[in-house]
Amino acid sequence: MRRAERLFRLVDEMRTRSISRADDLANHLEVSTRTIYRDIAHLQASGLPIEGAAGVGYLLRPGFDLPSVTFTHAQLDALAIGLAFAENLEDPQLALAAREVRAKLQASMPQPEARKLADAPYFAVPRRPRPDSLATTDLARAPISAQTDALRDAIRTQRVVAACYSDANGKITQRRLRPLAIWTLADGAMVTAWCELRETFRTFRLDRITQLTVTDARFVPEPGQDLAAFLKMDNCTAES
Repeated sequence: MRRAERLFRLVDEMRTRSISRADDLANHLEVSTRTIYRDIAHLQASGLPIEGAAGVGYLLRPGFDLPSVTFTHAQLDALAIGLAFAENLEDPQLALAAREVRAKLQASMPQPEARKLADAPYFAVPRRPRPDSLATTDLARAPISAQTDALRDAIRTQRVVAACYSDANGKITQRRLRPLAIWTLADGAMVTAWCELRETFRTFRLDRITQLTVTDARFVPEPGQDLAAFLKMDNCTAES
């Protein structure tokens, strides 16, 4: 967690408590007590009305609030479109997070801007079933939401993924993938990975992955096999 995000969460947490103990704050933010002491000292030096001392507890005096966030009309439109898209994802964890982001933004904005975000005329249509042959087969594939959760974790922790992939003809191959990026589309999602079987980059449709397991094997992206190298390619190969 970046320090700026941690400081924001620290202030937000202290606003909900009468007395905040450093141990409790450290457990909530998953950092050391010493880090909490340093962060509170930094906030006090920045002018935040925090009273108390180490070993006793801290109190954020009533009446303090974080500065309002302001956006231009174009920035509000971008937020509204992005949130509408994220709120309609098949991934319930991300959809819920998007709704929480919307609520936090509206709570921190001046009322006119909060109203504009709430009333923005931008919508996203939920994904419909694909009309192709794969949509009507009996393949026992995991829900896409579970796949994206697992893939996000694998990307964060740089772990190899074992997957069974069904091509356009229904032929299934077993792959060991080093996942690098997830692409979210209006009608589904794809993952770009370094494929150990093909020894090159491949992009896979998630609705064609019949089984997916995050292994304990870790990888370090090598030059020429990392996301930066993939994004420099003129032609990005996708599995059929």
